[in-house]
Amino acid sequence: MMNDAIEQIGQRLKGLRDVLDIPAEEVADLCGINTETYLKMEEGEGELSISNLQKISKQYGIALDVLLFGEEPHNRLYFLTRKGQGMSVERRKEYAYQSLASGFRARKADPFMVTVEPKPEDQPLHKNAHQGQEFDMVTEGCLELTIGKKVLVLNEGDSIYFDATQPHCMRALNGQPVKFLAIIF
Repeated sequence: MMNDAIEQIGQRLKGLRDVLDIPAEEVADLCGINTETYLKMEEGEGELSISNLQKISKQYGIALDVLLFGEEPHNRLYFLTRKGQGMSVERRKEYAYQSLASGFRARKADPFMVTVEPKPEDQPLHKNAHQGQEFDMVTEGCLELTIGKKVLVLNEGDSIYFDATQPHCMRALNGQPVKFLAIIF
């Protein structure tokens, strides 16, 4: 099921490029990756990054929800997400994103409930950066957050607001998954 969702996102990326007549190299440059890596994303074989999808959506004027879920948000007054019911995207085994506002049209921020699964401490983390700012609040577990060279540990109830253009990455600590609310502005 996760692979189907990733393949569908890849198909939407390819469709966007086809419709707007955008070379793959241009989108790869926007994302800061090589063309081969980007084309793997389109084939559903590469790692999908919410931050790269957000860059693409902003650059080409398409709602992030259209890339993620294949549909345009419709609600302008409010959008209610019940516990555990948000639209989900699992971009790789260690990360699961649950969109908390996928149905709200023209929103100013993208809120997600994120679950990070633990992985061996000797396994290197991939740093990511994206436009804007990010607010994260840990709701369960213990999160190691690296921003640039600074390594921070956030426990349940801790929060952080940071410049998301700085390379950053996350790791679940103590061998347990960590859940946090992430709001990307």
